[in-house]
Parts: sequence; C-alpha cells; structure tokens
Amino acid sequence: MNPALAEQVSAWIAHDPDDDDRAELQALLDAGDEAQLVRRFAAPLTFGTAGLRGPVMAGPAGMNRLTVRRATQGVVAWLTEIGADATRGVVVGRDARRGSEAFNDEVVGVLLGAGVEVFEMPGPLPTPLVAYCVKALGAAAGIMVTASHNPPLDNGYKLYASDGAQIIPPNDEIVERHARSAPTPTLADRASPLHHRVPDELLARYRAHFAERFGATDGKGLRIAYTPLHGVGGAFMMRLFAQAGFGSVTAVAEQFAPDGTFPTLPFPNPEEPGALDLAMACADGIGSDLVIANDPDADRLGAAVRGPTGWHLLRGDEIGWLLASSLLRTMADPHDVVATTIVSSTLLEEMAREAGVSFARTLTGFKWISRAAGEGVLRFGYEEALGYAVDPAVADKDGMSAGLALARLAHDLAREGRTLLDRLDEIESRFGVHAISQLSIRASGPGGSHAIKETVAALRERPPTALGGVDVSEVVDLARGHAGLAPTDGVLLVLGTSGRVVVRPSGTEAKLKAYIEVTTSPTDVSSLESQRAQAAGLVSLIRADLEGLLAF
Repeated sequence: MNPALAEQVSAWIAHDPDDDDRAELQALLDAGDEAQLVRRFAAPLTFGTAGLRGPVMAGPAGMNRLTVRRATQGVVAWLTEIGADATRGVVVGRDARRGSEAFNDEVVGVLLGAGVEVFEMPGPLPTPLVAYCVKALGAAAGIMVTASHNPPLDNGYKLYASDGAQIIPPNDEIVERHARSAPTPTLADRASPLHHRVPDELLARYRAHFAERFGATDGKGLRIAYTPLHGVGGAFMMRLFAQAGFGSVTAVAEQFAPDGTFPTLPFPNPEEPGALDLAMACADGIGSDLVIANDPDADRLGAAVRGPTGWHLLRGDEIGWLLASSLLRTMADPHDVVATTIVSSTLLEEMAREAGVSFARTLTGFKWISRAAGEGVLRFGYEEALGYAVDPAVADKDGMSAGLALARLAHDLAREGRTLLDRLDEIESRFGVHAISQLSIRASGPGGSHAIKETVAALRERPPTALGGVDVSEVVDLARGHAGLAPTDGVLLVLGTSGRVVVRPSGTEAKLKAYIEVTTSPTDVSSLESQRAQAAGLVSLIRADLEGLLAF
C-alpha cells in the first residue's frame, strides 16, 4: 500500500461523519485494496460552475456527507469573501435521488451552525423552484442537491447566486478553495431560530403566475400524456396543469412516483433513446397526440408529437423554435432579449432578427444564458439539451413552465386545426431547413476524462479538411475565445454555407459531444420534405466521418 495514500485515507476517515462510509473505507484500507482506494482518492470532485456531480460513494472522488459538508463550508466562506449579505439567507432544496435527504441535512446543519438563515424547501421538489425562491425571497444564494438527469448512481450539488442564476467564474474557484481547507464545522439543528420552511404560499405564487400566463380556459380539449421520469416534478406539475386549465392530462403511472433507482430507465434523461417509450404508449392508450416529459429534477422539457407516420420525438432545438415562434410575438420592449448557445441551432437568431428582437449567443450552459440580456430582460432563452427559460420569474432553465408554454401553443394551434408539426413546417419553410443532430460518445473508467481531453486536443491540432464531402472552410479554436465569448474547451468547424459542427466535452457527464447543423435556403412547404431528406443525408455523412475522427 502506498504510504501517502494510506495516510490520506486515514485522514479522511477521521473527519467523515458517516458511520457506513468510514467502515467501508477502513475495510478497504485493512484489505490493502489500493485499486479501489485510488478510485476514491486520486481524482477528487472539484467545485465548478455546475457545482458538484459524481457517483455516490465514500471518499473525495464521490458525493457523500463529508464532500457536501465541506462544499457548504466553502459556500459560507464564499458569501463572506464576495461581501454578500448572508442575513438574506440561503434557499435549500433537494430531489429524491440516493443520498439527497442526508446531503440536504448536511447543508442545513452547516449553514445554521455558521449563523446563516435557511429557507428550506418543504420536501423533495423541482430544481426550478429553488431558483424561483431565491429571487422571490431576495435570498443571498440557493443550494439544490440534485444530479438532474445523470445516471442513477450519481448525485450532485448546484449553487445559485443572489440573482437566482447559477454561479459563474470565479465564484466556483472561491468555493473550491475554501472547501479544500474547511475545518470541522459547527453544526446546528432545525430548532434554530434561523431555520424556516419555504411557505406553501410562495410555491402557490409560482403556480398562479404561470397558470395565468400560459393557461387556457378551454384547455380540457387537449389530451396530454405526462411523465416526470421517476423524478420530483410529478405532483407539482400535475397541479400546475390543472390550475392552468389543462384538465385532460394523464400521468404515466409506472414513472410517476419519485424513485432514485429509476427502474424503467437505463438513463433518466428525456434525450436518451427509449426514455419516452412508456409515455408514448400511455398516449396511445388515451388517444393523445402530445407527450410532455420532465427530467428527474424537472428543469428540462422533453416532448413528442404524433405525426402522419407515427410519433415524432421533438429535438431540443425544435422545442426551442416552437416556443420562440409563440413568445417572440409577445415582445415589444426594446430591452427584451432572446438567447441561445454556440452549440444550439442558428435559427433563433434569424427568427429574432425578423421579429426585431435583440438576440444574444452565449457559451454552453444556462449560467450564461440567464445573464445574456445584460441590462435588458431575458424573455426567452434555450439550449439544445432540452433547457428552456420562458419567463424572467425564473433565472434558470425550467421544464415545468416551459412544458406549460408548449401545451398552450399546442392548444392554440389545435383550435385552428393545426399541430406543432405544422408550426415546424411553417418555421422551416420561412427560414430554411435546419437539420440538426448530436453525436455523443460516453467515456467510461477513470481514464475517461483524459481520453476526452486528448481527443479534443488532437482535433484542434489536426482538424479535418472536409466532413461529409463538404470542405471545412474555417476552424475556430474556442479555447482562444470566439465572437466576443470567453474561452471554452471546444472546436468549431465551419462548412461554408452548408452548416457547422461544434465538438466539446460535456460539462456534466463523461461524454464527448459533437453538434451538427446543416442549413438550406427558404423554400415552400411542398419542397420541404425533399430538402429535409437531402439535409438529413448530409448530416448522416458528417456524423459518420465524425464517429471515425473522434473514436477513443
């Protein structure tokens, strides 16, 4: 056994508050299981702008009570260092994943012990409600224990600033610096006068606001199948649907109750193949033409629409276009802004230009989208990974309000004898086909992150001259910054007027992602399908080339 590693493990055990985790690590130490200990200690989780996210396991490389305890001490020190008014309190929430309740308890205990006022959510509830409550209460920060749509063994920790948006650099570095050197904390329990439960009245205000904005007095005519994918959105979203007038919503029974094991899903992500199969089967049973899905913490929105040849799973960009087609019509103030990211479709910019609305393109992640308006007001923002912000009341992606907005659009179109697919035809005939696809390569094992970095570095140094038979007209190293954006790890490959490809590591999972977009000129509806077929063919050729180019 490496003596330095053994000493590191013993030091961790001495501070770990969890009996089971201590015993597990001691057993590995006693058995001399260096491989397992290296897995748990060699690459500790670090606090980034996405907070923490990783497997639930003992040791600094995992999500556990000590990791969460130290992260929260880092948050307390961060509030002090940036001069935030900690007396305004911190909103604390959690989902229903493995370990979430215990981690939530650690967050509350550390904050109270540090003299910070706590506004704790009344139970496992969706992430967007924490973002909403931070703004509504004027809190100093918000903490959400969640791993969103990650695999079942993962959990995480998300931090919101006082504006209700996710933190940006250098705040993550400040939290990490203080977390690394955190001493044994003073803890306090919920008997403290500093502890409060977020009142039901505040959550009711959220529902009332969005029910009024996107509700329909005759919404019962629209039949919807809804699934929360075993997450915490179910009961809250069904209540929101009903309050907004959508009384013909049927929940997918097998996926309704919160369950951190996600028994019907290999990956609880609406983007994954098969994730909406049960919901579509439910829709078939009730004669519904619309499926709406939330991911496990309800900050993302997935959807499917029945078409002439069967179900059409809406891509993230397609949902973005649909929502924009409705929301842009309501914008008249010169301070209104819409935004999307460098890996999302370029179509929103064209739609905004025609509508006379200011547009902003950001780096990947809602922490940037939420702040894209500057001195203006973000009226709509989206990222292709099923994240949508449809109202300034929530400064983060919100799958619940976005789901309601999509339902209202489907309802309004149905009254005209049209569907969401008809609206997509209208959009693409007006602005041209924008064929989109994503290649996602998952890396496994402790060397996965290194393999991803090496692959991106190789692409940067030796980019292809053509993809899918189309010349690469420009190679942009995003690590050097681009179009006024801060540097980020990734490469942009421009394919002349035919489209573009962006390759970058995922910010939340061990994946390498390539985002493909092929564009055509505007056309009439009668030529739309042939243009789509041609564009899809080119996308397939580009994708095939990328699979060979990016293979680990």
